[in-house]
Amino acid sequence: HRLTAGNYYLRAGMYYFTGERFMYPGERKREVGRKSIELQNKGLLRRYANLEQVEVRFEGTSLPALFMKAPGVTRPAPTVVVFDGMDNCKEMSVLFNGLEFAARGWHTLAIDGPGQGESLRLREMYARHDYEVAGSAAYDYVAARPDVDSEQVAVMGYSFGGYYAARVAAFEKRYAAGIAFAALHWDLAAWQREIKRRHESDPKNTAQSAFHFRWIMGHIDDADAAIAKAERFSLADVAPKIACPFLIVHADEDKVVPVASAHKLFEAVGSKRKQLKILTAQDGGIYHAQADNRQVGVDYIADWLEDTFAHP
Repeated sequence: HRLTAGNYYLRAGMYYFTGERFMYPGERKREVGRKSIELQNKGLLRRYANLEQVEVRFEGTSLPALFMKAPGVTRPAPTVVVFDGMDNCKEMSVLFNGLEFAARGWHTLAIDGPGQGESLRLREMYARHDYEVAGSAAYDYVAARPDVDSEQVAVMGYSFGGYYAARVAAFEKRYAAGIAFAALHWDLAAWQREIKRRHESDPKNTAQSAFHFRWIMGHIDDADAAIAKAERFSLADVAPKIACPFLIVHADEDKVVPVASAHKLFEAVGSKRKQLKILTAQDGGIYHAQADNRQVGVDYIADWLEDTFAHP
């Protein structure tokens, strides 16, 4: 019973991934991370015949990715490159976004860039501020595929990926559009300093672990070094370089990234075709990256993309 097995694999994989989030980096965490990715992919490949596991060439090595094709589409089709957030993986991206995009007739490349998913857990590739390098590699991959319309490729990132998508859109001009599904903190280093201060005063007063951010930055044993690296993760001088159509979707009551960050990013974006959508309780979701009702955010993004692809 292939499809039923797929559902169970997906559920088991999500449990492993959630449990791994609380484990301090080491061999045990690596093994649980490997198991979670293995199970999720067993589930995805059983459930979705339109899914391919692919490798994207990147600086002498490669980035792992999943390519979800739009069923029944025979012509070169629009494609969305999706980068994860700080706590997510490409397997989640396919389910969060790829299914809806496929239903609209678009392909999706869900990719684990440096500091994300499998690239971090199994390949020890840590986060970097110049994400346009990964964005360019992803574009090169999809543009070389005969089933992709290279003139209609958008880049999207959710949560922490909101920074990555903005950075990619600013420097990789071949993308036709960009989407930040939750704007990143305008000052990532200041945010992490505050979390560090709160941990030192009372570890129970914040939902963030003391080590996750350090691990992603490649400085597991040095919080100050991780924060120093975060100083380079700023969109202040980057956003004005964004020229393609750009959408920011953010929750009004976001407790992870204050809504003020979305307004700052919107004001700074240089594109003449930019849009900011602040989702409220009346829209049906109030949490970060619409975690309480993700379909509301994804539908808004898909509608905007549909209009943008139709009127480049």
